[in-house]
Amino acid sequence: MTDSSDKGKVRCTLVLEFASPLEAEKVHRSVELDNQGYIETRVVGNAIHAEMTAVSLNSLLHTLDDFLACASVAEKVVSRKS
Repeated sequence: MTDSSDKGKVRCTLVLEFASPLEAEKVHRSVELDNQGYIETRVVGNAIHAEMTAVSLNSLLHTLDDFLACASVAEKVVSRKS
């Protein structure tokens, strides 16, 4: 259900799967602070579910690019330590 404050905005839902629930949780904890106010994330099993809303497609793409870059670095660090 979408409330009236989301009217005219663009939305994206993303699911990132990892090798294990522990790896997903570690990556999530690594990127969670940067997400506040921009992306809502949660761990479900071995995946991070991310939802974002922005006022324009360009803004959404910028947020998505930042999130994926941070998650990629975190995953590389976590997978080396596992």
